[in-house]
Order: sequence, then C-alpha cells, then structure tokens
Amino acid sequence: MCDASRRGGRWEWQVIEPFEHDTKRGASRRSVLLGLTALASGLALPTRSGAQDADVAQEGFSFDTLSAAMKARAGERYAEPETAEGFVGDLTYSQYRHIAFRPDRARWADGESPFRLQAFHLGWLFEQPVPVREVVNGAVQPFSFTADDFFYHGETENLVEDGATLPGVSGFRVNFPLNRADRFDEVVAFQGASYFRALGRGNAYGLSARGLAINTAMDGGEEFPRFSAFYLERPAPGARSVTVYAELDSESVTGAYRFVITPGRETAVDVTARLFFRDDVRHLGVAPLTSMFLYAEGNRSRFDDYRPQVHDSNGLQVRRANGDILWRALANPPRLGTSYFAETSPTGFGLHQRDRRFDEYQDAEARYEDRPSVDVDLLGDWGEGAVRLVEIPSDLEVNDNIVAYWVPRDGFAAGDEREYAYRLRWGMLAPDPEGDKAYVFETRTGVGGASGVSNEDGSRKFVVDFRGGRLGQLDPDAEVEGKLSVNRGDVVSLTLHKLSGTDIWRFVADVVPEPNATMELVAFIEGYGDKLSETWLYQWIDA
Repeated sequence: MCDASRRGGRWEWQVIEPFEHDTKRGASRRSVLLGLTALASGLALPTRSGAQDADVAQEGFSFDTLSAAMKARAGERYAEPETAEGFVGDLTYSQYRHIAFRPDRARWADGESPFRLQAFHLGWLFEQPVPVREVVNGAVQPFSFTADDFFYHGETENLVEDGATLPGVSGFRVNFPLNRADRFDEVVAFQGASYFRALGRGNAYGLSARGLAINTAMDGGEEFPRFSAFYLERPAPGARSVTVYAELDSESVTGAYRFVITPGRETAVDVTARLFFRDDVRHLGVAPLTSMFLYAEGNRSRFDDYRPQVHDSNGLQVRRANGDILWRALANPPRLGTSYFAETSPTGFGLHQRDRRFDEYQDAEARYEDRPSVDVDLLGDWGEGAVRLVEIPSDLEVNDNIVAYWVPRDGFAAGDEREYAYRLRWGMLAPDPEGDKAYVFETRTGVGGASGVSNEDGSRKFVVDFRGGRLGQLDPDAEVEGKLSVNRGDVVSLTLHKLSGTDIWRFVADVVPEPNATMELVAFIEGYGDKLSETWLYQWIDA
C-alpha cells in the first residue's frame, strides 16, 4: 500500500502496512464479484437454515432494548438463517420478475402519513425470510403479508391461490412523494444481506450501501453480515422522516442499527450502528458503498460500444480534516486494485457521479446521468484509519466492481463493542463551480508522446481538467503551477494551460511506469501562495 503525504509543499510517498492487513493476498475475482453483486443477484449469499431473530421486547421497544438483545446474541453460537421452502424456492428469474407488490395494498395508506410501505416477495435468489415488524408507541407487532398483497403476472398467474399465506418476505421498500405531490416514488429499499439503497430527487437507482463489510477482497473469503429482522416505527401524521431499526447478524459480529430516513433533494439516511463482536475481526469496513465502473474516457478503447461512458460512479471523494478534498478517479483495472487513504478524523468520503449530461452516456434506458452520488458524513471523532477503495476487473456493467469504506486502525477482538454514527446523503451532489477550489472535471488517459508519432518510451499520457473556483477566474498567463508526484514511474513531461473561452485548466503529464508496476499519481495546482484545486489521484496498473 502506498500513502501520499504532503510535507513542505510537496507530496512524499512511503510504503506502509495497512493496519496488519495482508494486501498481497486477495480474494479471487469471482468471489469478490459475487459479493459485490449480492444485492442484484444474491449469488454470494450462502444457503442457510435454522436461524431465529433476537429476543426483543415486544412492549417498550427502543434502540437500547434492541442493542441489549443483539449484545446478548453475540455471546451465543451463530445460527444459520432459514431458507424458505415450497414454491418460492423454485422460482426462476423470469418468474420472479413477474411478481410485484400491489400499490393499493401498501401499509400506512390508511393514515395521514406521507410514507407507504411495500414488501419484496421471496424467491429466486432471495430465499431467506426477513421478519418485518411495526413499532407503535413502543409496542411491536408483525406485518403480515399474503398472496393477496402481490400481482402474479404471466407465467406466475396461477402459481399460488388467492389469500395463500406466504413464508415471509425478503425485504421492503418505502415510498414517498419525492418528485411529485401526486405520486409515491420509491425512496429507499432494503433487500439482500445488509444491502440498501436510496434516491434523491431526480435520481434513478445506481450504487448501494451496506450495513457492514468484513474481510472484503482478503485471503480466506469475505463474510457477509445480514440484516436478519427489521422494525419500522409507524410515521406520525405529516412526518417528514421515517425510522427503521435492524438486527445485524454474522459469524463474527452482531449489531443493532437505526436508520432515520428523510427524503428530499438530497435524501438523508442517519445511521447509528452498535456492533458486538463474537470473534476477532482483522479487517472491518464501516459505512461501505458499492458501485459500478466499466469505462470512461480513460479506458474506453477496451470496449466496442456505441456509448461514450458506462458507470454508476466515476470518482471517490475524500474530505480531509484540514478541508482539503481528494478526488480519486475510478478505474477498471486489469487485475484487482486496492488503495488506502490514511486519515485521522476526516469529515467524510463518498462515491460520486460527476458527469451529468445525457450526451456523455447516450443510454436512454439506463440513464447513467441520473445515478445518485452518495456522501458519508462521519459524525463524531472516528480517530485514525483509512478510506479503502477496491476496484475489481469487469467486462460487464451488471457487475458491481467498486467498493469503498472506512477501515478503523485498531483491530477488534471477541467481546469488543463499538458504535459508529454517520449520515448518508443521496443525490446529485454536484460540485460547486463557485467554490473556492477548482474541482476535477475530467480524467483522460492514453498512449504517451506526441499525437501521430510512434510511442518509443512506453509512456502513458494523463490529462486532467480542473474547473471553476478562483483558478477558473485567472487569466491564461497567470502564475500558477501544476504539481505532480509519481510512485513507481518517471515523469517525462508536464504542461498546464487554460482552455480558451472556458474556466478549465488542463494538466497534461507523460509518465513512464515501471514494468508490471502499480503506479500511483497525485496532482494539484497551486499559485499565489495557495493551493487552488482539489487533489487528483489515480492508480495505473501496468498489465
């Protein structure tokens, strides 16, 4: 792992150990891809049976009583969750996609709340029932779902009798008049392991969040904690937020989670996670985000596709404690790539989609320009640790091949307890063009050297456009300078100039990577005694 630190106005590289985690060993591409696509496909979820949820108080329910129950469960042997039997266990993908919840059967529609609750059917790859319960004035009661709550279309039309009792549901979604006052839009959904996702105004579903990540892309395989039961507080009339509680269970950890969900232009999900460790955990990922990056300007030549770009996110943003912003442009590497960004109490991090025009994608169905960005705002002092980014090679856009999360510096032993609080903000999250510092607008790479001339030295060209801020207001002859640090590569040339008629400064570098090396690059622009841009970072793996 490489850590870049700025000292005396320059960046220095040092090789450091990632908190006793072995980065030389990695999970296979298949095992990691299966884990990262668990929400969409469920393939990574093992078949389990025989689990029971925690002994939670049916009267006087609170976050504290749920936490006490999950702490007690951490002292017990882990039990495999049950797998539904019967017709739901035999549903094919084609059949499953013909089953839909009936909007007229949504829960909470009989009151004055602006929220509506719908359930996800069991079946296909979602075969493990998840209890969904309602909390009213501290009293817990189960939601009961039958076949009457669902439409069975096409080949499933005669699959189940009217009114038949179902063995449970696989998750739920909450609807809210997010975009129009006369329509209840889906705003958040929980389904599959500990995965969930939300939408801000004008968004279409893209990246996902998870409750917890354990041993992601590490030797021995990843462990997938699971939300094993949910408790939803019935919203008061006119309420603008809804509160969801969840039990989390896995071989190594139990947890009590609280989600306070407030829909809007930016939908906020305030998360409190109380964790109780059954066993030692060598690599914990807190507030994990999962996304997809197939190609963009930097690697488009690898894909014979009419679309200019295909991705749900194109960069990782890290907001440092000193106010500096790191922008790590995402890549689809030839082999598993991982980066650690060592920090002490950063204010947050997130996966962003910065390209927001249709012509940048030309996909009228996927509408990648509408995919949400997500910021994780860290609440309280999280101490020392690192933001970890994992990039997995992928040839298909159905694979979620990007994951980012916070890794605490200290390890965890059986019997330990931890609490983390953070806010997830889902929305467009566009950078402020009037902000103080220029932001990274585009990242491009290609063969180095002069265009049209044979590349003799094996160099790569990296082109970074910085836009806006005070930098964007300067004249082309302003006394500004581009700074570049490279680990495991040699800089051949470096230029910086302003694009005529714009507020964009273009930074161009030709760099020769060491053979078969993982090369790290860091760049920014400074002038007049100040840093004038975000810090751009990139990882180039020489195949």
